[in-house]
Amino acid sequence: MGRLFWKFFFSILLAQFAATVAIGGAVWLKEHNARQQKRLDIDTSPPAEMAIESAVATLKFGGAGALRQLLENMDRHRVYAVDDSGKELLGRIVQPPMLAEARALLGKGDLRVVRKVATPDGHPYLLFLPSREHLRGLGIEMPPPLLIGPGAMSGPDAPRGPAGRAAPGGPNGMERPPGPPGPRFHPLTPFIPLAAAVLASLLFAALLAWYFARPIRALRQAFEAASSGDLAPRFAQAPSRHADELSDLGRDFDRMTARLRSLIDGQTRLLHDVSHELRSPLARLQAAIGLAHQQPEKMLSSLDRIERESVRMDKLVGELLTLSRLEAGAYSPDREAIGMAELLDQILGDAEFEAASHGRAITQQGNADVLVKGQPELLARAIENVVRNAIKHSPVGESVIVELAARPEPAPRQLSIRVLDRGPGVAEEDLATIFQPFFRSSGTQKDVEGHGLGLAIAQQVVQQHGGSIQAANREGGGLCVEILLPAQPLED
Repeated sequence: MGRLFWKFFFSILLAQFAATVAIGGAVWLKEHNARQQKRLDIDTSPPAEMAIESAVATLKFGGAGALRQLLENMDRHRVYAVDDSGKELLGRIVQPPMLAEARALLGKGDLRVVRKVATPDGHPYLLFLPSREHLRGLGIEMPPPLLIGPGAMSGPDAPRGPAGRAAPGGPNGMERPPGPPGPRFHPLTPFIPLAAAVLASLLFAALLAWYFARPIRALRQAFEAASSGDLAPRFAQAPSRHADELSDLGRDFDRMTARLRSLIDGQTRLLHDVSHELRSPLARLQAAIGLAHQQPEKMLSSLDRIERESVRMDKLVGELLTLSRLEAGAYSPDREAIGMAELLDQILGDAEFEAASHGRAITQQGNADVLVKGQPELLARAIENVVRNAIKHSPVGESVIVELAARPEPAPRQLSIRVLDRGPGVAEEDLATIFQPFFRSSGTQKDVEGHGLGLAIAQQVVQQHGGSIQAANREGGGLCVEILLPAQPLED
């Protein structure tokens, strides 16, 4: 188990334990208060009535001295005798609530357990018997109640049974009531629910901590595997859990690793393609240098070949640098409002000159009298790449059509630039990958120059300007590439 498990465990256990102690303490205080109230009660049991009657008879006929002797010899059911001034006959402490309760019972006419009797000389005493709980509160442990007969005595004059043994019930002549003896110890019943609550809290805390720590531990293992290069999905095939934040985190981790695998695969493929593209011009450069050494008379032609290959390699490296910067978001200076009509006229004018040199033509349809915020150089390069790509793949004698339209719907306003050619087109399964670097369709002519980076650069530029680019095959053959850019009307 990790540290997080123990943090969860002890936090939850502490909360549960605190709640248990609070509830248990409240229950204990309530019971303790109830016991305290019971200690102030007057004993109303039948043995108490018999003890009161014995004390009444002794006080009436023997006076206070006889009652004092009786009370001093009583081991059980010690009767309290309190005069009008609140002084007890034997000097024992009488709590005011208990005395008030005795007087209240006397006021109600309950003469069974509370009596007010005067001595022969006229001195009145209030006679009552405290409850056993009250005596325990004073530290007096009373044995089980015994029946008391009038005039009960203790000591040598106590009545004897056969063979000189003391009469059953002890020296006061009290008899034990039938029934089983009382318990020798008090069960710890208040602590049983507390112990059960603590055990339940312990189990609950362990289960909850395990529930939270298990997926986090799985995530930690997944991160360790990813740091070692293993980017395989780990939570898609995991046992199903109830939807929660941890399961969402696992799915997010799978999406992250999938994206990382895609980027790594793309970088690997890019490195392979760059190596492949550089190998051909380097091979031709080496061949030209070798030919110059072997045939000095052909030095000029070899130098021309070396120059062309070096220019081609420089162009490839430049396009790679541009694509890399675009993907890294390096082009982010302040943007300006660009008049697209003027920019497109310049691009299409240069493209028409290039197309004418290859036996093709450029046909423009519509206009683009709108403004686009962005970088003129990047936008011009993106559109030019698309147009030049169409010129390279169009058959000789065909025209490349460039359709321009400002679309007010759907809002916001958009500029649509559609470039249509009559080339070999692209296989349907390749339309989704046509904008990847170094893409070459199976129908591409071998003699067509280019490295497959033009459309990739165009896509990055258009996307960084808030637009989109897509390709589709035309009916009757050819390809249609459409660029959509957010635009705004010209200012008046």
